[in-house]
Amino acid sequence: MFRFTASDGVSLAYEQWGQENGGTPVLLCHGYGINTQINWVIPGVVKALVAAGRHVVALDARGHGESDKPHDSRFYGEERMALDVSELMDTLSVSQVDLVGYSMGSIVALIVASREPRVRRLIVGGIGESAVILGGIDSRMLPFEAIVEAMLAEDSSTIQHPAVQAIRAFVDMCGADRLALAAQARMFHATPITLKSITAPTLVIVGDQDPLAQRPEVLVDAIVNARLAIKNGDHTRVANDPTFTPTLVGFLSQELEPTP
Repeated sequence: MFRFTASDGVSLAYEQWGQENGGTPVLLCHGYGINTQINWVIPGVVKALVAAGRHVVALDARGHGESDKPHDSRFYGEERMALDVSELMDTLSVSQVDLVGYSMGSIVALIVASREPRVRRLIVGGIGESAVILGGIDSRMLPFEAIVEAMLAEDSSTIQHPAVQAIRAFVDMCGADRLALAAQARMFHATPITLKSITAPTLVIVGDQDPLAQRPEVLVDAIVNARLAIKNGDHTRVANDPTFTPTLVGFLSQELEPTP
């Protein structure tokens, strides 16, 4: 595990796999409440990318995994996490990355790609029209205030919202820092992202039973050079589709068309 210090003083952890001479690195951004291991290593995504000859870098978002976990909300939000990604690129001294995000990490990746010329290719998963019309993960399905309350609740049996209750159960199982996650939930991104500024070839990959990725074609239509891949599964199980990882690796392996 490697570390760097973000511009606001928060220490962030990241991991690397594969040879650094494996061309443009693939940078992975995980979802809310989990970490690099759960989102990318256990499902086999990292292994498949390394087998394809890629240099892989994965960042544990602030408040998650091995990164620092301040409890003050001013240190959070996908805007701040997007800056962390750019600062990690600076730390690595890379001129380009292929950027991959899932769920919260997809919102981070969209913000980065809308501003960062170093993004060569982009993959976002687990999100749909909410990224366009709400500017973030779907608060209609996961009310942000309910997530905050769930993270702060001493007794998880008092949580009423079924989906939020499931998040709390998983967070407890992982031993995550609930106060840090509550701080992030207070700052979830909910303002327009300048999606029209994204020029990198983009893949939107979603599960056909994912309530957080409704109408993904709306997101595809909002990005100039985007395509859609629909797999079997819901928000947490889509990576179990045997074509999920090959689709991700294959998209990142395609030759880029020359710039006119």
